[in-house]
Amino acid sequence: MCPPAPTESSAPRENVSLAPFNTLALPGRAGRYARVTADGQLVAFVGDRRRFVLGGGSNLVLTGDFDGLVLHMAIPGRTLAGEDAEAWYARAGAGENWHDFVQWTLARGWPGLENLSLIPGTAGAAPIQNIGAYGLEVGERFHSLAAVDMRSGKTVDFDRAACRFGYRDSVFKREGWHLTGRFVVTGVTFRLPKRWQPVADYADLAGELAERGIARPDARQIADAVIAVRRRKLPDPARLPNAGSFFQNPRVDAGTASRLRTAFPDLPLYPQPDGRVKLAAGWLIERAGWKGRDLGPAGMYEKQALTLVNRGGATGVDVIALMRAVQRDVRARFGVDLTPEPVFL
Repeated sequence: MCPPAPTESSAPRENVSLAPFNTLALPGRAGRYARVTADGQLVAFVGDRRRFVLGGGSNLVLTGDFDGLVLHMAIPGRTLAGEDAEAWYARAGAGENWHDFVQWTLARGWPGLENLSLIPGTAGAAPIQNIGAYGLEVGERFHSLAAVDMRSGKTVDFDRAACRFGYRDSVFKREGWHLTGRFVVTGVTFRLPKRWQPVADYADLAGELAERGIARPDARQIADAVIAVRRRKLPDPARLPNAGSFFQNPRVDAGTASRLRTAFPDLPLYPQPDGRVKLAAGWLIERAGWKGRDLGPAGMYEKQALTLVNRGGATGVDVIALMRAVQRDVRARFGVDLTPEPVFL
């Protein structure tokens, strides 16, 4: 495809604080910083090899200053890109707030993303992490994305197969492109099925719907239940800085899962299609004694052991120290390794 047409762009600012742009409120400065509001602005940065692409900063641990270029994606836009007998195709600019976009699709009668309500971040970052919650991953509703190749300046389209989605993973993470900034996502299109079926058997969600007396929920009711559960369990980053779920739920082989269940009969187990078994990282962290426990100014949230919070004044060094302590204790007690979800810069 042809390179995007250049648009007017202000020069990057130098020595910019990134503390306001990450939900853990960690300190760090960018050598250069540019806010990108249109595809064409990226042309000016083709060939700039030391760069980092920033979305909503909700999945980021700043470990200090970054002497390269930070491209802060803020491209707006919500449109119905197409429609056929099977689905609506809703497109979001990379900088669109994810939760606002989900609510926008529901308001127009296009169900499919309701389980992913209230996840912080931007639409452009959603497929990179393959965000998921309450029984659904964004890859299941993904149609395609557009990205600028920062080596050539050309726009490249990725379909679902090309993204190679995995659990909290995609080709963009697997190849390290999220760190090199080779492909910068500018817009994402989601396939929202007209023959919609609710995904409501996840335990917390099912319990919330039962409490509300809802046996056959519609998409709006699922979204409302998800929002209620998340608000009850997770802190608002504006009040208590955090990065949401900090660790991935580990997946182990069936033999390991069986041995763990024998030793810990109340351990939740979730069989996976590939034969492995998913464990609840929050349960492991809580049983290792870290729920509500701090290490310096960072700690694991008292209402949800999976959430790492900044109690005030934490740095990336503090977060890493806590992460390693939690990993060490979980490994010592259960023989299971925890993998962090955030990107480290």
